[in-house]
Amino acid sequence: MQQKTVKKKLVLKSSIRNFITRVLLAIIVFLIGLILIKQNPNLKTTFIKNIYEKNFKFTKAKQLYQKYFGNILAIEKMVKEEQAVFNENLNYSKKENYKDGVALTVENKYMVPVLESGIVVFIGQKEGYDNCVVIEQINGIDVTYGNISTSNIKLYDYIEKGKLLGEVKSNKLYLIFQKDGQNLDYKKYI
Repeated sequence: MQQKTVKKKLVLKSSIRNFITRVLLAIIVFLIGLILIKQNPNLKTTFIKNIYEKNFKFTKAKQLYQKYFGNILAIEKMVKEEQAVFNENLNYSKKENYKDGVALTVENKYMVPVLESGIVVFIGQKEGYDNCVVIEQINGIDVTYGNISTSNIKLYDYIEKGKLLGEVKSNKLYLIFQKDGQNLDYKKYI
């Protein structure tokens, strides 16, 4: 009887030791990966392109989290509904095909509204589109907003539909709609 109890304790200790070892190894590999990505710009670009742009869907992770654990901020239930300062629809005078999407003619300094709620997954330059912001929408469609300047938006911010994304730099706004890396017809979304 004592021998069985001793064996169970040894097996339990061994299982715990193996689990802790695996967790520590995973942490070490993760930290080494972060160090390598930080030091090597080419590796960072490859990592972002292959992991964040193609494989990892932030909105799906958020939806899964909310499904099982509820909203991240419980305080939202206690706060009264706020009044929106900026809540607009997309307005343009002319549209024409442009590369992978559409070029919209808008007013100078036009304030660009977010078409659908989502998470900012890219901010930066794209050839032919100038400064861009890519939002992975709740519906799984990635929208690239091109030729805009932003001031208050940061990477991985959650932005709601109709909120201010930024201003166009001239009178052109470029939009690209993609899902799973495939370009979509913009006519369904604007």
